[in-house]
Amino acid sequence: MQKLGTQRIRVSRYKLWRESFEKWWFRFSKSPLSIVGSIISATCVMLALLAPFVAPYPQHAGWYIKLDEALQPPSLKHPFGTDQYGMRYSFLLVAIVLPLVVPTGVILGVIAGYFRGSLIEYIVMRLSDIFVSVPPLVMALAIASVMKPSMINSMIAVSLTWWPWYARLAYSTASSLKNEYYVIYSEITGMSKLAIMFKEILPNCLGPILTKATLDVGWVILVGAALSFVGLGAQPPTPDLGTMVAEGSHLLPAGWWVSIFPALMISVIILGFNLLGDGIKDIFSEERY
Repeated sequence: MQKLGTQRIRVSRYKLWRESFEKWWFRFSKSPLSIVGSIISATCVMLALLAPFVAPYPQHAGWYIKLDEALQPPSLKHPFGTDQYGMRYSFLLVAIVLPLVVPTGVILGVIAGYFRGSLIEYIVMRLSDIFVSVPPLVMALAIASVMKPSMINSMIAVSLTWWPWYARLAYSTASSLKNEYYVIYSEITGMSKLAIMFKEILPNCLGPILTKATLDVGWVILVGAALSFVGLGAQPPTPDLGTMVAEGSHLLPAGWWVSIFPALMISVIILGFNLLGDGIKDIFSEERY
């Protein structure tokens, strides 16, 4: 009997997840631009992950260089010309920065929102106000300029400038949810404050948080590229979209493809993840279809 009951629970959970997925997919697929954005985003990620197969020329950057094939214009063999390939390092910046800043900002924001009016809320929000008062790119440039230029230090600079945005978003959402009936009922029944914040309030904040995290993928890459462009990010010979644009700027107009294609790729990444973020926002919208 116990085994049969466990199987029924598993079946009911599977059915619930399937129905939820079908509902989410229905909302997401109502916008063709969301589908286009997901395709663009998935393609960019795959190009970064499969970099050794997309650009299988490691020997050209190893013991020798084929000077006769350097800086060749776009062709059938090399559609984007012969230059470096920096997709992987740009997405590596995202893979490090967002997992650091999203949990940090969200946790601080939820705590500040739940304890609204307390000293904790005052410290967290005033500290975030200091960072938000300066544009992220300017703040990242200021922080990176006092450290040794490197990929790691550019990650640190971007992380320090990005967490307040998630803290403010989680703070506003948690503040509005604090007065909901299910939160009040949890407090009356004796549930601990920690459980209320992270079991009752936090799951209801995931919609706007996931939407912003998706939108921020392109902007983190853009800020990282800006740091590399001015020499404060990834250092040569490490290929990065920003360093590729910077190095290619010295070859304009003859070698236009060296800087134009990395710049276009940054624009495509931002476009793709923005469209994907709009679709994720539709999934978590309060509309009922």
